Amino acid sequence: MADELDGMRIGVGLDFGTSNSTAAWFDGTTLRYVALEAKSPVMPTAIHLDRTYTATTGSDAIDQYVEENRGRLVELVAEVIGEMSSTVGGGDLDASNPQLDTERSLVYGPLVDRTLPGRLFHGLKRLLGDRTIDRLSVFSKPFRLVALITPVLMRMREAIESQTAQPVASVHAGRPVNFEGKDVRRNTVATDRLWEAYRYAGFDDIHFYPEPVAATLSYLWRARPSERGIALTIDFGGGTLDLSVVKFAGSSFEVLGTDGIGLGGNRIDQLIFRRVLFPLLGDGEWYARRVEGRLIETPFPFHEFETSLLNWPITHMLNENRTRSMVVDAVAAGGPAAIKFERLKDLISYNYSYNCFQAIKRAKAELSEATETVIDIPELNLQIPFTRDQLDDILADELGNMRELIEGLLKRVGLERAEITIVVRTGGSSLIVAVKTLLESMFPNKVAMHDPFTSVAGGLAIADYYRYAFDWR
Repeated sequence: MADELDGMRIGVGLDFGTSNSTAAWFDGTTLRYVALEAKSPVMPTAIHLDRTYTATTGSDAIDQYVEENRGRLVELVAEVIGEMSSTVGGGDLDASNPQLDTERSLVYGPLVDRTLPGRLFHGLKRLLGDRTIDRLSVFSKPFRLVALITPVLMRMREAIESQTAQPVASVHAGRPVNFEGKDVRRNTVATDRLWEAYRYAGFDDIHFYPEPVAATLSYLWRARPSERGIALTIDFGGGTLDLSVVKFAGSSFEVLGTDGIGLGGNRIDQLIFRRVLFPLLGDGEWYARRVEGRLIETPFPFHEFETSLLNWPITHMLNENRTRSMVVDAVAAGGPAAIKFERLKDLISYNYSYNCFQAIKRAKAELSEATETVIDIPELNLQIPFTRDQLDDILADELGNMRELIEGLLKRVGLERAEITIVVRTGGSSLIVAVKTLLESMFPNKVAMHDPFTSVAGGLAIADYYRYAFDWR
């Protein structure tokens, strides 16, 4: 293969995703996907840094983090950040009192996990548009978001160059229509950061291209429709929901419009965690505690745990004394809810939040084929029946948002539903049956599934080969 490519111009596409990343290259005839992990073109967008700041990426990063935290009791301690002196002696300085006595005391900073072997970052793409988050602390050392993303991009570039045996001349890099967040400048902030990371990773000629349009191109390249038409693409991934409307005729096409919101598989997993697991961890329960010598019953302050439980990389921070003592007291109080608080204590003591989310992801995927399954979390001795009807109910509001987004885009480009020729659904979250059902109800007999995890990278490679540009204004 390397000899065949010697001197041949190719197009390269790189889909840096929230949950997973893929890469592809195109020589004008054949579209190929780059093996990023063993023989798989799909690599988790993850990086692990150990205490020597050695970086590991992809599945190895996640595996290392899970293994080194398996059964590990989290120990949070206040970090010493300085020393302060104060005068404790009295009187004036004179011959009888030649010096003032001083007392030195340590200044403590935020709580840190003293025995944490390494930090794992997964889903950093979600933070790119937030101007207030520029650096993340890794063992007391601040790391820029750009620096944490660069090793993943570098690994992808090296894999591309290894397979093609030539340096990457240019790359079409995917980006969502709208990055996650509420900042009005989030798209500019995010693309500036991504561009810098690509440059540090060794890419010189970088062109950002809309992910849903790229997915449309790879679909049209594969389907090769003989008649002209209009394609509506629904790219529903881990972090965002992106749409595009593309008019096509033979090998020519015109992008009529795009749109997108911060809704993806990660958000859905959090909704499931909240609805299904929270009640089994003490949400809504009361507990008895002693206040000023009296034993009173009060609602357990579960709201103080919610954010950290829903974001597994920071769940271990719940082991600080104040929140941990709440759970310990709730367990000690006994009663019917004690078993729930015991689960909560185990979850935060042994950092099982990641395991919970993996169990949710597996169950969610199984419901794409079956009507019922089980969310199996052996670490907490839980086997929770979970049905497709339950998932549909959890997704009701989000599916309403999807419908509104589609209708809004069609209205903006001046099209009726009947004028859409084909609806392309792609992205891992598009595999959810309720998503397919919604699209089929809106566009009967027009919905096609297309490469849920690789469609964007393939289209980006095609766009790079033909030097397609997109006006982001």
